[in-house]
Amino acid sequence: MADTVLYEVRDGLATITLNRPEAMNALNVAAKVALRDAVQSAAADDAVRAVLLTAAGERAFCVGQDLKEHIGLLAADREAGTGQTMTTVREHYNPIAKALTEMRKPVVAGVNGVAAGAGFGFALAADYRVVADTAAFNTSFAGVALSADSGISWTLPRVVGPGRAADLLMFPRSIKAQEAYELGIASRLVPAAELHGEAEKVARTLAEGPTVAYGAIKEAMAFGMSHSLEETLAKEDELQTRAGASEDHAIAVQAFVNKEKPKYLGR
Repeated sequence: MADTVLYEVRDGLATITLNRPEAMNALNVAAKVALRDAVQSAAADDAVRAVLLTAAGERAFCVGQDLKEHIGLLAADREAGTGQTMTTVREHYNPIAKALTEMRKPVVAGVNGVAAGAGFGFALAADYRVVADTAAFNTSFAGVALSADSGISWTLPRVVGPGRAADLLMFPRSIKAQEAYELGIASRLVPAAELHGEAEKVARTLAEGPTVAYGAIKEAMAFGMSHSLEETLAKEDELQTRAGASEDHAIAVQAFVNKEKPKYLGR
């Protein structure tokens, strides 16, 4: 992976770190390619049982598109008469959001600072967000005359409701950490100095858990948001059958009977 994004797998946990702190972890082309490749690698790797998405530095998690690079690319597009710059949604943002959301393992976002635009979108694509009390969120898109991307038009209404999502998307503003917690954007608030340690602790706890069950829970919730009760009950039956056949379920039941803490295998 490029050094704009760091990738490490240890004891079942893949840690993906956005590593452009001098640019507030803005996404230039190199960072987008590296992030896409890292997230897809984590999703496909059976040795990975949970993912932690975080960022270097203290000021920002990710402020979205690197607008300095973007200006130059737009100018080159105009000169060449092409629209190549905007293919980044299809080539980079969509695959990243899809992999984070759909991978059959839990994803934790450790939000250390400002999360704006696509940075906000990728944080929302995680299943659980540990957020520093100094962090803030901003949709940003309308502020630069753009539509929503990075999956945020799908995730944000599901987290805060469609009415509040429309407000936040059409009238971008800074959402401070406490308000983000009250809205459900932040799953857990922690002092800034404790952010990285707490986020890793949460992610490692999930990496040691019943991976098949977590994947089924993710799939069930996504399915239930857009299907009828009858269809959702049928999906729950399908997924519960799968989870019930897992080695981890047998381990959990035996550990319960023996009054022991289960040691899951992730399968």
